[in-house]
Amino acid sequence: MGDSDTQTARRSAGPGFDDGRSPALRAGEDLSDGALVVAIGRWQPQALAEVYRRHAGAVYALASRILRDSTLAEEIVQEVFLRLWARPETFDPERGKLRSFLLAQAHGRAVDVVRSDVSRRRREEQSASEPHPGNADVGDQVWKEAVAGRIKTVMAALPEKQRKALELAYFGGYTCREVAIALGEPEGTVKSRIRAGLRRMRADLNRAGIEPS
Repeated sequence: MGDSDTQTARRSAGPGFDDGRSPALRAGEDLSDGALVVAIGRWQPQALAEVYRRHAGAVYALASRILRDSTLAEEIVQEVFLRLWARPETFDPERGKLRSFLLAQAHGRAVDVVRSDVSRRRREEQSASEPHPGNADVGDQVWKEAVAGRIKTVMAALPEKQRKALELAYFGGYTCREVAIALGEPEGTVKSRIRAGLRRMRADLNRAGIEPS
């Protein structure tokens, strides 16, 4: 039986399945992280509890630094460990340590949440700034919409790393240090990317006849 067949049989058979290779978790036994993940694959909740005990604090600390919200950070922790419970085979011990794997999962999910929040704020700000029909000067409104559309086009054309940094800093209200934490990059690198992105945006807007304020 191959590894994939073994995993399928283990997951379908439930806690009573024993392939002769997977360790049974015993009280007081100090298993490696890799052995605990195998035990999770046999639906042993005490193995997940031990992994949680070892690594949940680090996962929460990372999510909390990125999100600046304890409730959202706790949700990320739950999601990361539930994902491990549902799909333990996604962890490959040959590619790194379990803690690094869990932190990478938390980082990616937290950044997704931040970007979603940034998009929501942008939509709300745009909606709030739209004048009421009947009070708007049509020519001025057309110009504003044209400028907003051009800025959106220019942002979309930026290199991905510059665009992400600018979105978080200027639309998300994050400091350079917080952007660096969210993206997992050195603060100096983030500042350089923001400056480069702003220079490129200013040049593109000038070529389009738009003078940035």
